[in-house]
Amino acid sequence: MNNANAVAGSSGVSRGDRNRNARLDQLRVAVPLSNAIVGIDLADEKQMVVVCDHDSRVLARRTFRCKAWDLGRALDWAAGHATRAGFAGATVACEPTGHRWRILGQLAGKRGMSFVCVQPTLTSRARKDEDLTHDKTDEKDAVLIARLTAQLRCYLPEPVDETWGRLRHLGRRREQVIADKVAAVQQIRDLLECTWPAALDTAAQPFKSHTWLAALAVVMCRDGGDLARTRRLGAKRFETAVRREIIKRGWAKPRLRIVRNMYAALDDPAGVVVHRVGAFERIGWLIEDWDTAVAKLEVVEARMVATLEELRLADLVCSIDGLSAVGAAAILAETGDLARFASARAVVKHAGLAPRERLSGTFTGRARLGGAGRPGLRVAAWRAVWGALHNNPVYAERYRHLTTRDDNRLTPTQAQTVVAAAILRQLHAVVTTRTAWDPAIARHGLGRTSAITAAA
Repeated sequence: MNNANAVAGSSGVSRGDRNRNARLDQLRVAVPLSNAIVGIDLADEKQMVVVCDHDSRVLARRTFRCKAWDLGRALDWAAGHATRAGFAGATVACEPTGHRWRILGQLAGKRGMSFVCVQPTLTSRARKDEDLTHDKTDEKDAVLIARLTAQLRCYLPEPVDETWGRLRHLGRRREQVIADKVAAVQQIRDLLECTWPAALDTAAQPFKSHTWLAALAVVMCRDGGDLARTRRLGAKRFETAVRREIIKRGWAKPRLRIVRNMYAALDDPAGVVVHRVGAFERIGWLIEDWDTAVAKLEVVEARMVATLEELRLADLVCSIDGLSAVGAAAILAETGDLARFASARAVVKHAGLAPRERLSGTFTGRARLGGAGRPGLRVAAWRAVWGALHNNPVYAERYRHLTTRDDNRLTPTQAQTVVAAAILRQLHAVVTTRTAWDPAIARHGLGRTSAITAAA
């Protein structure tokens, strides 16, 4: 009898169901049935505005020829039509493209109007499902935005916060500077491979060697790429010039083996010699670009760490062994405040590192990573793995277990993906609970098979 009552009283609602229900409840507060829906397709100087009910019936439509900052009169016009149609208020919806949606959200907030966003991907799919064509017009898109909002296929944008907003901008700036640095490195490598390949063989990892870069700067910047001029210095004077370059860059003493190898490479005739003059001139400029990017990167990363301290998170995130303050700041710059995520798994989904299950009846397919989510967050989590594997015994132990176990052994790349997801989950726990990272808790469940291991 007790068992029967237990079964009858069980709702069978999973944790995922509860999280989804809570999210729908929040959206229903922003999109109540008593509100009309104002769908806006934003552009530079042409804004299409429609007022719809919850059955997607268009109550009013108008094109406003204005900038986003002048949409206040469009919202007032929409609110008037909503009131005349018998609605208590209006909910504003748009796609989060460019910067204009931020402006629209601020204008809606000043008027006490709810504001939600619709993913452009959903609008694109709905456009194709509308009439099986690929037509794209501002009029149609505005209606589709309103329809998706009525179906609660929208989301509440992250609340505006000055400090978190600054961290996001710093994160974007850091990615831009890193891209400039990598671009300079790749161009230098390509040019040397064509015109002076011997220079790349003078060090095991030339672009990670301070001595190699200092020696290359002496040849390309100080001597203008004239190998004969550098050769006339002699080995001893070349070594002295490299030492001066090392000191100027604020580094330690050079590795003499690399210096000698670089001097010996001056006599190597391999490469397209006729292109050396122009290529070496470009390399000199690229070294300057590289140095500039490194200097900018130091400034940006220092400000990111200072912002973490302002948020009182620097000590917490650094309690995770192997995760630097800069690495944590790069992750948080992509996620924003982690407290807005219902669970740690939601952060992993946001990064696109969650498994995509394939189950149907008795069929069980191989789970794979969904690939959706925020690419920048994936990159930030992936970069954090390298330091964690070298300095965090828990992550190193897990990596060894995943790559050496007899059953369902993972490749190194798959295991690194698992560690990246673990970093995101544990960072969410540390930030939301304001509790320092505990190795014992992090190690719990190390021997269990996780669904994400099959997805990596």
